[in-house]
Amino acid sequence: MFVVFVLYGVIMRGSTSDPDFQPQLDELLTTGEAAKVLNCTRQHVVDLCDRGDLPYTTVGTHRRVSREHVEAIKTRTDRLSRDERRSLWLAYVVAGKIGIAPIQMIDAARDQVERTRPNARGQAKKWLDEWESLLDGPVDRILAALTDRSLRGRELRQNSPFAGALSDEERLKALNEWAVHDVGNPRGRR
Repeated sequence: MFVVFVLYGVIMRGSTSDPDFQPQLDELLTTGEAAKVLNCTRQHVVDLCDRGDLPYTTVGTHRRVSREHVEAIKTRTDRLSRDERRSLWLAYVVAGKIGIAPIQMIDAARDQVERTRPNARGQAKKWLDEWESLLDGPVDRILAALTDRSLRGRELRQNSPFAGALSDEERLKALNEWAVHDVGNPRGRR
């Protein structure tokens, strides 16, 4: 058994995406296990590895990732994609409307959850359940969830019951302002 662990360690040290990455044997996850932790697809984990966003080591031809790195990605707050930055900007606008008319906005979101629930399956059902819980809680938790930059916040925004909360005019005006102020845009202003 000792020989297997030594050989395993040699293989790991010889093929990593990051020379400083020296994980302990008990903290390595397969890409499938990492996908479950991140609540995403295995292919997305592979893509994170290929882009260099998630350091990995290989055992034979299989990638292994550190639980610590996976947890860091799960809670990271940086590197939002363009679509995620736009979604967050619109969520700020929706949050402003909730601040002005919380009862009306939350009741409309509850109605949207009920209309969507019969067709919800898998992950969509999970996020609907989470929104339902948030909508039954204090307003500040709803606002925090809408504007959360974590992976959880991103998923909640992608499954938001506040879709349609902005009129076409409000949405267009908000997107025009986002295009001017987007910090990911090299020509954007703050």
